[in-house]
Amino acid sequence: MPSPDRLATYRRKRRADRTPEPIPDQHDDSAEHGSVFVIQEHHARRLHWDLRLERDGVLASWAVPRGLPAVPGESRLAVHTEDHPMEYLTFHGEIPAGEYGGGSMTVYDTGTYVTEKWDERHVIVDLSGEKITGRYALFPVEGDKQWNIRRLDPPSDPDYVAVPDRIEPMMAVPGELPFAREDATWAYEMKWDGVRAIGTVEGTALSLRSRRGSDITSTYPELGGLGIAMGALDVVLDGEVVRLGADGRPDFGALQHRMHVTDVSRARKLAESAPVTYLIFDLLHVAGRSAIGLPYEQRRALLADVVPEGPRWQVTPWWSGGGADVLAASREYRLEGILAKKLDSTYRPGQRSPLWRKVKNVRAQSAVIGGWLSGAGRRAGGIGSILLGIPEGNGLRFIGSVGTGLTDQMLDDLGRALRGHSRKTSPFNEAIPPTTGKKPHWVEPMLVAEVSYAEWGSAGRLRHPVWRGLRDDLNPEDVVDESE
Repeated sequence: MPSPDRLATYRRKRRADRTPEPIPDQHDDSAEHGSVFVIQEHHARRLHWDLRLERDGVLASWAVPRGLPAVPGESRLAVHTEDHPMEYLTFHGEIPAGEYGGGSMTVYDTGTYVTEKWDERHVIVDLSGEKITGRYALFPVEGDKQWNIRRLDPPSDPDYVAVPDRIEPMMAVPGELPFAREDATWAYEMKWDGVRAIGTVEGTALSLRSRRGSDITSTYPELGGLGIAMGALDVVLDGEVVRLGADGRPDFGALQHRMHVTDVSRARKLAESAPVTYLIFDLLHVAGRSAIGLPYEQRRALLADVVPEGPRWQVTPWWSGGGADVLAASREYRLEGILAKKLDSTYRPGQRSPLWRKVKNVRAQSAVIGGWLSGAGRRAGGIGSILLGIPEGNGLRFIGSVGTGLTDQMLDDLGRALRGHSRKTSPFNEAIPPTTGKKPHWVEPMLVAEVSYAEWGSAGRLRHPVWRGLRDDLNPEDVVDESE
């Protein structure tokens, strides 16, 4: 009795006059079985990897959207597809758009494998390739097509480090330019006016966390392409999410309309009408290795090598030495300032370190909201100004109030944000100055704002503060006096 044609489905989906893929007339089931595999990187409608295992003269195939898992016990989706001919072991090329599987196909890895188990419900193989080695199990989870692939053994590389769940960002201290005699030992970057974000790419999926650890991935869906662009390379990045204005400069005010959005459908609409950009300036983990112990200069070199340019992300420039010129350029382009970072500094998660200094052109201060005063005129009955403080001891040190720069929309947003957080007593350590007969409305010190200002007055109050926006990426305990 003749054996069934294992390639019938494969042929039915392809035409030799439209695709460069191999389309043999029949398969040879007498060939040596169960010894060769190929993993192909397939840039079709969505990037994925195709795992193909030689079996009974054909290549049993699974599409793995996020690549093979590297951590023992981790499972990832593997879609069981039609058997492919043995000639597909070396196929690479461009499948025309509109054809089945249209897109570019390249060989990512090849090698041999040993079969430990193979039946309709379980496939266990030990792969030995140039890039991929280890024991993997494939098993169906829903119907005939929806399978999972699971790593069974630890990585063969004894130095392998799994992608960490979370790395807290390193922070800079306010300061001045390094002395000229030290200038050559420092690196300089522009200071970007946005929201700090740690980006993790694992299995082509990007996740973003704010400085306070909140998951902000869904807030910026237009950045998801970075994960696909990284291919099979898992990384952890440090950067700033910004909203670029018409002049190409970051606009923190414009970013306000994006950073507080939690509704997924609204975030997708805003991603089209008001897209953000991820400016990447550090590399913390790459290809199974932690990078935080490497000096800044080496991390920067690796970063330039591994992150490709994209439509909504870019690796930012940096300069070795020449701090005065970099600062002058930041003033010319009306940027917030620059960051000075020691060339030999390692990355210190969660620490505010003097090895990183922020040298500002724009005077800005984060502050905790401790209350508000009622408005007058068109603001009557609502918020007129916001009372600000810096954490000190068990309360807040009062640093002034701000009413300038608050639009009607901002006042509405603030009203919603402060609603439900009122309290009867002041959160400030000292009595605030007279408020022209207005009774303060106290609130729990939970929200962080940012203001610009002219200077600090002798009484420790901000002079001529201007509202910039809420900072939901900061916790109250993160706020420090940046006047020095």
